[in-house]
Order: sequence, then C-alpha cells, then structure tokens
Amino acid sequence: MPVTTGEEISASERTLASTFTGHRSHLVGVAYRLTGSVADAEDAVQEAWLRLTGLSREGRAGIRDLRGWLTTVVGRICLDRLRSAASRRERYVGQWLPEPLVTSGEDDPLDAVVRDDGVRMAALVVLDRLTPEQRVAFVLHDAFGVPFAEIADALGCAVATARQHASRGRKAAAEADPPPRVALEEQREVLERFLRAVASGDVNAVIGVLHPDAVLVGDGGGRAKTAFNVVSGADKVARLILGLMRRYGDVEGRPVLVNGDLGLLFTAQGELTPRVEAVVVRDGKVAGVYDMSNPDKLGHVPFPEGP
Repeated sequence: MPVTTGEEISASERTLASTFTGHRSHLVGVAYRLTGSVADAEDAVQEAWLRLTGLSREGRAGIRDLRGWLTTVVGRICLDRLRSAASRRERYVGQWLPEPLVTSGEDDPLDAVVRDDGVRMAALVVLDRLTPEQRVAFVLHDAFGVPFAEIADALGCAVATARQHASRGRKAAAEADPPPRVALEEQREVLERFLRAVASGDVNAVIGVLHPDAVLVGDGGGRAKTAFNVVSGADKVARLILGLMRRYGDVEGRPVLVNGDLGLLFTAQGELTPRVEAVVVRDGKVAGVYDMSNPDKLGHVPFPEGP
C-alpha cells in the first residue's frame, strides 16, 4: 500500500478546492435556476462541496467528469429543497416570486449567473409553476445537457419517466411563452419612457407604454405591502401604479440590473418599504412588473444607504 504524506494530501486538497472554485459560478447558476432562491443555491453548492470532500480518494478518482458530477449532485440537493418548499408555498400569503439577483454589472461575481437567458425573471416565474421533478429534469437536460440516465438517478425514477418529466416541463414553458430578453439599450429606452409617463400622472400616457397584456405581480409574503393578486391588463396596471404613486408620494427608484435585465431598486422612503422591481419588455413596451418586497427574500440585496 503506498504511503501518502501530509504534504501530498494538502496539495491534493488545495488542487481540489481550486478546481471546485472554478466550477462554483456554474453550480450557483444551476442551483438558483432550479430553486429561485439565492440562499438555497448557496447552501446547495456548499453541500455539494461537502459531499465531494467526503468521498475517499478512490471515489474521487472514479469521477470522470467532475463538472457533470457536481451538476447532478446539485440537482439532487435542489430537488429535495423544492419538495420541502412545496408545502410552504401552499401556506404562503399572496403571490410567490423568485428571489431577485441584483448586480452592478461591474465585476460582480454573480454576473456570470445572470447572463444566462434562463435566469431572467420572466423565465423563472414560469419554472415556479412546474412540479419539482419537471423543473429538475427540464432544466438539467435542456439547459445543462445532463444525460437522462443521470437525471433519472437524481430523481429516483426510470429513464423513461425522467424523459416524461422533462417533456412536460418543456411543454409548459413553451405554452407560457415568457418574453425573450431584449437588448439593454432597448430596455433602457422603454424604462425611461415608462418612468416619464408615470411621473406625468396621466393614465393614458402610462397605458401607452404598457403592453396590452401587461401584468403586475407583487410578492410581500404577508410582511410588506404590495399587490395581493395578479393585476392583468394595461388599464388596470396603469391605474394601480398611479394610485400607488399618489399614496406614497414622490419616491425614487434606482435603475439596477435585476436578473440581468433593467429594473428598479427602492430603499425605505416614508411608508414605502424596501423593494426590488423587475421590469419585463416585450414589443417595445412594458409587459410585466414584478414587485418583490418580502424582506425574507431581500436579505442578499445590496441596498444603498439613503433613498
């Protein structure tokens, strides 16, 4: 039996840690896309690291594709979290939205995650409608190319069943038809027109920059004020927004990147509690506003001091 020195073990562990760090951004992206939760994503990646380091040297040597192995492990961990979250969502007050990823665009470590088109808010909202099995199978296969045999192992089902889960998730996503991501310059132009219309207080002006099928979805979790039900249609959305402006007064939202798209960040201002708004653009108009004000989902958001 070969003798392994402490120095060799230490060097091996450092190499493993360095290799894992190289995959970390990818793994966080996988976990966030599967759970819609920043905290759950971070925990899943940490758990994957612990499972990797818990293997024997022989076990690690038997891993032919470490990135693929870690992706599947993260998928299995996220499946457990999705299943346990299902009952919590049934008791949730109001609408449920994913936790927003607010980035600066300036060497932000999450930039690699939000560049993925599948992480945009409109796409994540669709994924939230899938069963845990459909979400894991669909995302792991279609987005990350994990073979169905490995997905079936993660789900604890037959390969044919894993294929069926992915197919149903794919069909649901296609039928939902979330708006595709548009260029940031177009988003900026639409957002500026929208803010000018809101500032004017003219309901017709606001309706003019909203898509006919515009929706406003709020997530306060019973802990912060926002729309309790989904508001649909340009007229209803416009009147709600202007009503809120009259109630809260002259509040200022800072343009930020929310899941890779332009949105607004509001600090506490008067009666208005801190929140993040993701804005979705379609056909040159605002098609969706996702208002996230539940403080439990904003703990990771870098709110600046002051309004």
